Amino acid sequence: MRAEDAARRVKVLVLDVDGVLTDGGLYYTAEGLAMKRFNVQDGLGIKLAQAAGLTVGVITGLDSPCVARRVHELGIRHYFPGFRDKGDSLRAIAEAEGVGLEEMAFLGDDWVDVKPLAVVGLPMAVANAQPEILEMAAWVSTRPGGHGAVREAIRFILHCQGRLEAQWAAWNE
Repeated sequence: MRAEDAARRVKVLVLDVDGVLTDGGLYYTAEGLAMKRFNVQDGLGIKLAQAAGLTVGVITGLDSPCVARRVHELGIRHYFPGFRDKGDSLRAIAEAEGVGLEEMAFLGDDWVDVKPLAVVGLPMAVANAQPEILEMAAWVSTRPGGHGAVREAIRFILHCQGRLEAQWAAWNE
């Protein structure tokens, strides 16, 4: 199935964090606290997706307080931190939302994302994903993770669904 056709069916977008919502860098304070950089355009994209009726979820291999805070700020209800095996978490989101896996998209970048990418209707990757992940993806961003790739993925889905223009119109009143 073409990426555009798969995107029309998407009701739930699930995101990885490190390398997708962030640039993958880990910044440590002198006290040993980890910090991560998030892109505000990605955040607004998530809010646009939610306003358009898409559900957004996050599954991440690490459990970080700064990620939990960002997810909470964005109003993301489905958050699974510390899950290296992301397949069960993905299925839990599908069940909670009452959708089939074919109605889901997953945006990933590395080997830990193989299981969700293999089963969703729209497997997506960031531009700087690992080669094996790029091969699995039906759609690949032009931007690297942490630098607007999430916003680009959301724009693609909303455009394919004919919802992007309405979101722009709401901001352009």
